[in-house]
Amino acid sequence: MVKKLIKDDELLKHIASLPEDGREIFLMADEKVRVYAAAATGMINQMKANHETGPLETLVLGQGYIAGALLSATVKGNDRILLQIECGGPIKGLNIEAWACGAVRGYLVNNPIPLSKPLESLDTSPLYGPGFLSITKLLEGAKSPFTGQVMMEYGNLANDLALYYKTSEQTPTLFYLSIQFDDKARVWGAGGLFLQALPGCGDDVLDSLQEKSGHMRNLAKVLSEGASAREYVEKEFADYNPKHLERQPLGFSCPCSKEGFKNYIASLPEKEKEDIRNGSFPLDIECFNCSSVYSFTKEEIEEIMGGKK
Repeated sequence: MVKKLIKDDELLKHIASLPEDGREIFLMADEKVRVYAAAATGMINQMKANHETGPLETLVLGQGYIAGALLSATVKGNDRILLQIECGGPIKGLNIEAWACGAVRGYLVNNPIPLSKPLESLDTSPLYGPGFLSITKLLEGAKSPFTGQVMMEYGNLANDLALYYKTSEQTPTLFYLSIQFDDKARVWGAGGLFLQALPGCGDDVLDSLQEKSGHMRNLAKVLSEGASAREYVEKEFADYNPKHLERQPLGFSCPCSKEGFKNYIASLPEKEKEDIRNGSFPLDIECFNCSSVYSFTKEEIEEIMGGKK
């Protein structure tokens, strides 16, 4: 992966002043609720730089990245999660891949998002339109991946993720995906919460948390002011006696490389290799997932292909 430079010195100074991105895991409410909390300001800013997204695209794709970061905290080792949306609205869809280690990558199908008229609010439902949300777990050692899917009902990623868990896994959950922009449309704070009911969690606790969710402080704003995700949870949910279990790393990362694309080119059918030879140079190949660009000269291509046929 090639990380594109964030060229705003003020933004870089702000990011450096914040606690490092990461995931925090808790048990609370007498160990009847598991909480995953993510601080992701640096990750979303690097995503924005690499994909060169505008504010709207940053909001939509950024929510996907935060969701992926939270979802992948539920798997271990080399396991990973795929979050995919296919929809009829102008977004057309998004694809997020997140590893248990905290690495997240992914892209919007349409970037930029084409709009027929300016948005009047941050309601994302018109952007998604009718569609399907699917989550795939790719578990190390498993014979095949497990995929669950729901029809999107809200056009709001947090709400539709909660719907997915209720429908596909019969597990009450609460998602909160938060991105704070400053007056220059820069990402000043970003983070998310994933609350998951465990066996034995009563309706009284769930009802209480649902009520609480409508009165929580803006997570991204609190993070932008220098608080950590752990501090946020411990203060916001103090009445539920949160017990901190562990902290995990988090970041925008993609395993793509120039060497990987060399192997891909070498494996192409001979007809496609010939088309490349007859094309223009340098040959630039872009990774969809992170927008890294790898450039190949004619000489490099001939070496990869073993010379002209």
